[in-house]
Amino acid sequence: MKHLDINQIKEIIPHRHPFLLVDFIEDYEPGEYAVGYKCVTYREDFFRGHFPQEPVMPGVLTVEALAQVGAVAILSMEENQGKTAYFGAINNCKFKGKIVPGDKVRLETRIIKRKGPMGVGRAEASVDGKIVVSAELTFMVGQAGKND
Repeated sequence: MKHLDINQIKEIIPHRHPFLLVDFIEDYEPGEYAVGYKCVTYREDFFRGHFPQEPVMPGVLTVEALAQVGAVAILSMEENQGKTAYFGAINNCKFKGKIVPGDKVRLETRIIKRKGPMGVGRAEASVDGKIVVSAELTFMVGQAGKND
């Protein structure tokens, strides 16, 4: 198993606080898959407004966290180092449960198709073994700061 700490993740993907939504990578294989975790605390900025009376992690941020884990798998490939993975599409997305303060979210994205700079990842977020979000994420790899 290949592990990555937060500093190693930051060497691969361009995201930074407060938008870096992955705390560590438990295992990955470049171009194939990555499994990471987000440890959710009450101190997350988004809980101030979503929702003050019942803090719930926004579903779109969970999808973003899954995309970031997938980006680790894609951008750790030698030919993609220093590039950025952009969203192309989100398909078949299902929200099946809530993520709340104290949850340790397991994020897994498996690359199921690649053709040139584009590809698709099958992604699942789970808490305590229960899937809370699933989706197919289409990505495009390009140079950061350029419209490819």
